[in-house]
Parts: sequence; structure tokens; C-alpha cells
Amino acid sequence: MNKIISLLKMDFLIKEDSFKNWRMIFFISSLALIMISSGHLADDKVFQISKLNEKIRVLKSEFVDQRAELMSLKMETYVTQKLLERGIIVSKSPPIKLYVTNE
Repeated sequence: MNKIISLLKMDFLIKEDSFKNWRMIFFISSLALIMISSGHLADDKVFQISKLNEKIRVLKSEFVDQRAELMSLKMETYVTQKLLERGIIVSKSPPIKLYVTNE
């Protein structure tokens, strides 16, 4: 019972040989602070990573949309339609190859 009362009165911090107890308390407190700060830093990194992953998902979906739009714009039917709107007709015969010989 006396040990519990002396523990509650904090006698181990007041006695003459309490310096070693204070050193241990400061050491444990500093370790606790370091653990808390490293935990917060790790949480911040996790949040940053999740934000970057979300940005990556958005950019990938935009890339897929743009690529699909580009594929539709490159189709021959779309190009011929746009050329007809400008008054350019599409040739029915294939192009002729010209051969140049150096003599």
C-alpha cells in the first residue's frame, strides 16, 4: 500500500537520487515526440500519394478520351467529309508515281 501511495505522490521524482529517473523520463518523452512526429509525417506522405494517384487516374482517363477523339478525327470518312465542306473533291483514281532518273 505504501508503494502505491509513494507512486501517487511522485516520491521517485523528488528524492535525492531522482536525477536518473528524470533522465529516463526525458529520454522516453523525447522518443515519444519523435514517434508522434514521424507518424504525422508518414500520414502526410500517404495523403500526398493518394492525391497523386487520383491525379494519375484523371490524366489517364483524359488521355484515353483524347486518343479516342484523335482516332475518330483521323478516319478517312471524317477527312473526306471535311474536305467536301471546303469544296475539295476526293480523287477516284489512285495517285501516279513519278520516277526520276539521274543521268
